[in-house]
Amino acid sequence: MNHQAELFVALQRLLPQHALSRLIAKAAEAKTPWLKNLLIRRAIAAFDINIDEAVSSDLDDYENFNSFFTRALKDGARPIDQSSDSLVSPADGEVSQAGPMTQQRIIQAKGIDYSASRLLGNSDEAKLYEDGSFTTIYLSPKDYHRVHMPIAGKLLRSRYIPGDLFSVNDKTAQALPGLFARNERLVCEFESELGQFALVFVGAMLVAGIETVWGGFETPGRGTVRDSDFSERDLSFDKGEEIGRFKFGSTVILLFQNNKIDWEESFLPQAAVQMGEKIATCK
Repeated sequence: MNHQAELFVALQRLLPQHALSRLIAKAAEAKTPWLKNLLIRRAIAAFDINIDEAVSSDLDDYENFNSFFTRALKDGARPIDQSSDSLVSPADGEVSQAGPMTQQRIIQAKGIDYSASRLLGNSDEAKLYEDGSFTTIYLSPKDYHRVHMPIAGKLLRSRYIPGDLFSVNDKTAQALPGLFARNERLVCEFESELGQFALVFVGAMLVAGIETVWGGFETPGRGTVRDSDFSERDLSFDKGEEIGRFKFGSTVILLFQNNKIDWEESFLPQAAVQMGEKIATCK
């Protein structure tokens, strides 16, 4: 194991993760013009953010840093693959891992895996994905931070699971077993032409919140698991339609049932992806 990665994780253990994230959240929500414009300029320079893709490149149009960070893009900036059998990326980012699951085990990094049951917080639901397929997509601070549907589907339920707020970058993934099943997360279960699938928003260090289009601000919660049943509501979404957003870099995990999709050959760890591009073929 990489000693630098171990040290990075050890330092994170010492930090007051939630308190620090709440502090950053307050700064990110500040509407003082000079402060929020300073934060935005620093972010653009530090992370090489392409502001020209945004609906507005005028910093005065953003009421605070978070509104900039979750900025909308111009029409056509992220075309949605229209093939009838395509599965598209739900977000911009980098492929952390992708492939088949062995029983209910999900690969986190080389030599490290974790259980779908722990990730989803429900052992019965995890059985649906036994020997299925998964992908983990990491959103860095430079990326577009809205999350979209990989395929058309209807929301059945969601589950907020409290947890840690470790960084979700590659260093932490290599050194902290069960990272994605330890961090705060929102599990969303959908019904689609592929059957049921799960999309998981994973919180991380400095993430000021996860929002959904149906529930608004979802995190942080009150320290307990929160289940919400939407099966009686008509919360249906088209492929490529927005469903939520992160207020800083984080991770999206997709789980599909056995023999439902074939990943594209180019969809490999460390590959860059953009929301809307084809990442798999539906069977």
